Amino acid sequence: MPAIQPCELPEGALLHKYRDSGAYTDCYVTEVAWPVSQAEYVEAFYTTTVFKLERQLLTWFASRPSTDIEAGQLAAGALSSFAAWSVEGQTSHQLLLCDFAGRTRSWLMAVPVEDADPCDRTRLYFGSAVVPMTSAGSGKKTLGFAFRSLLGFHKLYSRVLLHAAKARLARQRPKVR
Repeated sequence: MPAIQPCELPEGALLHKYRDSGAYTDCYVTEVAWPVSQAEYVEAFYTTTVFKLERQLLTWFASRPSTDIEAGQLAAGALSSFAAWSVEGQTSHQLLLCDFAGRTRSWLMAVPVEDADPCDRTRLYFGSAVVPMTSAGSGKKTLGFAFRSLLGFHKLYSRVLLHAAKARLARQRPKVR
Protein backbone atom coordinates (compact mmCIF):
# COMPACT_ATOMS: atom_id res chain seq x y z
CA MET A 1 0.00 0.00 0.00
CA PRO A 2 1.42 3.41 -0.88
CA ALA A 3 2.14 5.71 2.06
CA ILE A 4 -1.17 7.55 2.52
CA GLN A 5 -4.26 6.93 0.40
CA PRO A 6 -7.79 8.33 0.41
CA CYS A 7 -10.36 5.58 0.87
CA GLU A 8 -14.00 4.87 1.59
CA LEU A 9 -15.02 4.70 5.22
CA PRO A 10 -14.65 1.12 6.39
CA GLU A 11 -17.68 -0.82 7.58
CA GLY A 12 -18.63 0.11 11.12
CA ALA A 13 -16.77 3.44 11.10
CA LEU A 14 -18.16 5.88 13.64
CA LEU A 15 -18.11 8.58 10.93
CA HIS A 16 -20.82 6.79 8.88
CA LYS A 17 -23.64 8.65 10.64
CA TYR A 18 -22.20 11.95 9.43
CA ARG A 19 -21.67 10.78 5.87
CA ASP A 20 -25.20 9.37 5.84
CA SER A 21 -26.65 12.66 7.13
CA GLY A 22 -25.04 14.71 4.33
CA ALA A 23 -21.99 16.05 6.16
CA TYR A 24 -18.66 16.28 4.36
CA THR A 25 -16.55 13.26 5.31
CA ASP A 26 -13.15 12.03 4.26
CA CYS A 27 -10.98 9.08 5.13
CA TYR A 28 -7.29 8.31 4.67
CA VAL A 29 -5.50 5.04 5.30
CA THR A 30 -1.99 3.69 5.63
CA GLU A 31 -0.45 0.46 6.89
CA VAL A 32 2.43 -0.41 9.15
CA ALA A 33 4.19 -3.77 9.14
CA TRP A 34 3.82 -4.41 12.86
CA PRO A 35 1.05 -4.52 15.45
CA VAL A 36 -0.19 -1.15 16.75
CA SER A 37 -2.93 -0.77 19.33
CA GLN A 38 -5.59 1.91 19.11
CA ALA A 39 -4.12 3.59 22.20
CA GLU A 40 -0.61 3.64 20.69
CA TYR A 41 -1.97 5.14 17.48
CA VAL A 42 -4.04 7.85 19.21
CA GLU A 43 -1.15 8.87 21.45
CA ALA A 44 1.30 8.94 18.54
CA PHE A 45 -1.12 10.97 16.41
CA TYR A 46 -1.71 13.68 19.00
CA THR A 47 1.94 13.95 20.05
CA THR A 48 3.57 14.39 16.65
CA THR A 49 5.49 17.60 16.02
CA VAL A 50 2.91 18.59 13.41
CA PHE A 51 0.00 18.16 15.78
CA LYS A 52 1.85 19.88 18.61
CA LEU A 53 1.90 22.97 16.39
CA GLU A 54 -1.88 22.75 16.05
CA ARG A 55 -2.16 22.28 19.81
CA GLN A 56 -0.05 25.40 20.36
CA LEU A 57 -2.26 27.41 18.01
CA LEU A 58 -5.31 26.20 19.94
CA THR A 59 -3.68 27.36 23.17
CA TRP A 60 -2.94 30.84 21.78
CA PHE A 61 -6.10 31.49 19.78
CA ALA A 62 -8.80 29.43 21.48
CA SER A 63 -7.50 29.14 25.06
CA ARG A 64 -7.59 25.33 24.73
CA PRO A 65 -4.22 24.10 26.06
CA SER A 66 -3.19 20.43 26.09
CA THR A 67 -0.17 18.31 26.95
CA ASP A 68 1.43 15.08 25.79
CA ILE A 69 0.38 13.54 29.11
CA GLU A 70 -3.23 14.42 28.34
CA ALA A 71 -2.83 12.90 24.86
CA GLY A 72 -1.74 9.67 26.54
CA GLN A 73 -4.71 9.83 28.91
CA LEU A 74 -7.05 10.39 25.96
CA ALA A 75 -5.51 7.39 24.21
CA ALA A 76 -6.01 5.25 27.33
CA GLY A 77 -9.67 6.28 27.54
CA ALA A 78 -9.11 8.22 30.77
CA LEU A 79 -10.14 11.67 29.42
CA SER A 80 -13.43 12.77 27.92
CA SER A 81 -11.97 15.95 26.41
CA PHE A 82 -8.64 17.00 24.93
CA ALA A 83 -7.63 20.47 23.71
CA ALA A 84 -10.54 21.68 21.54
CA TRP A 85 -12.31 18.30 21.33
CA SER A 86 -14.56 16.10 23.39
CA VAL A 87 -14.99 12.36 23.00
CA GLU A 88 -18.20 11.64 21.09
CA GLY A 89 -17.64 7.93 20.58
CA GLN A 90 -15.04 5.33 21.41
CA THR A 91 -14.61 1.61 20.85
CA SER A 92 -11.63 -0.70 21.26
CA HIS A 93 -10.48 0.27 17.74
CA GLN A 94 -11.96 3.74 17.15
CA LEU A 95 -12.06 7.24 18.58
CA LEU A 96 -14.45 9.97 17.42
CA LEU A 97 -13.90 13.51 18.67
CA CYS A 98 -16.17 16.56 18.31
CA ASP A 99 -14.73 20.10 18.29
CA PHE A 100 -15.94 22.62 20.85
CA ALA A 101 -18.09 24.41 18.26
CA GLY A 102 -19.80 21.17 17.19
CA ARG A 103 -18.97 21.66 13.50
CA THR A 104 -16.17 19.15 12.92
CA ARG A 105 -15.32 15.60 13.89
CA SER A 106 -11.96 13.83 13.93
CA TRP A 107 -11.86 10.05 13.76
CA LEU A 108 -9.03 7.55 14.23
CA MET A 109 -9.09 3.78 13.87
CA ALA A 110 -6.36 1.13 14.13
CA VAL A 111 -7.17 -2.44 13.07
CA PRO A 112 -5.16 -5.54 12.23
CA VAL A 113 -5.08 -6.27 8.50
CA GLU A 114 -7.61 -9.05 7.96
CA ASP A 115 -5.79 -10.98 5.26
CA ALA A 116 -2.58 -11.21 7.30
CA ASP A 117 -1.51 -12.72 10.58
CA PRO A 118 -2.99 -10.23 13.09
CA CYS A 119 0.47 -9.68 14.53
CA ASP A 120 1.98 -8.74 11.18
CA ARG A 121 0.33 -5.50 9.96
CA THR A 122 -1.98 -2.78 11.18
CA ARG A 123 -4.18 -0.51 9.10
CA LEU A 124 -4.37 3.08 10.39
CA TYR A 125 -7.31 5.29 9.40
CA PHE A 126 -7.84 9.01 9.90
CA GLY A 127 -10.97 10.82 8.85
CA SER A 128 -12.95 13.98 9.38
CA ALA A 129 -16.49 15.21 9.15
CA VAL A 130 -17.73 18.75 8.71
CA VAL A 131 -21.35 19.24 9.69
CA PRO A 132 -23.20 21.69 7.45
CA MET A 133 -24.78 24.75 9.00
CA THR A 134 -28.04 26.36 7.98
CA SER A 135 -27.51 29.57 6.01
CA ALA A 136 -29.32 32.52 7.59
CA GLY A 137 -30.05 34.00 4.14
CA SER A 138 -31.29 30.97 2.21
CA GLY A 139 -32.19 28.53 4.98
CA LYS A 140 -30.22 25.84 3.11
CA LYS A 141 -27.56 23.67 4.67
CA THR A 142 -24.04 24.66 3.62
CA LEU A 143 -20.49 23.90 4.63
CA GLY A 144 -19.70 27.59 4.37
CA PHE A 145 -17.28 29.62 2.33
CA ALA A 146 -14.38 29.25 4.78
CA PHE A 147 -14.43 25.45 4.71
CA ARG A 148 -14.91 25.24 0.95
CA SER A 149 -11.99 27.59 0.38
CA LEU A 150 -9.74 25.61 2.74
CA LEU A 151 -10.74 22.13 1.52
CA GLY A 152 -7.54 21.59 -0.48
CA PHE A 153 -5.43 22.52 2.54
CA HIS A 154 -7.57 20.28 4.77
CA LYS A 155 -6.98 17.26 2.52
CA LEU A 156 -3.22 17.87 2.40
CA TYR A 157 -3.05 18.48 6.16
CA SER A 158 -4.95 15.25 6.84
CA ARG A 159 -2.35 13.30 4.86
CA VAL A 160 0.50 15.11 6.64
CA LEU A 161 -1.00 14.28 10.05
CA LEU A 162 -1.41 10.58 9.22
CA HIS A 163 2.10 10.43 7.75
CA ALA A 164 3.53 12.06 10.89
CA ALA A 165 1.71 9.57 13.14
CA LYS A 166 3.02 6.66 11.06
CA ALA A 167 6.57 8.03 11.26
CA ARG A 168 6.29 8.52 15.04
CA LEU A 169 5.06 4.95 15.48
CA ALA A 170 8.00 3.72 13.38
CA ARG A 171 10.46 5.62 15.60
CA GLN A 172 8.86 4.18 18.73
CA ARG A 173 8.77 0.61 17.41
CA PRO A 174 10.98 -1.74 19.40
CA LYS A 175 13.95 -2.88 17.34
CA VAL A 176 13.83 -6.57 16.39
CA ARG A 177 17.23 -8.23 16.69
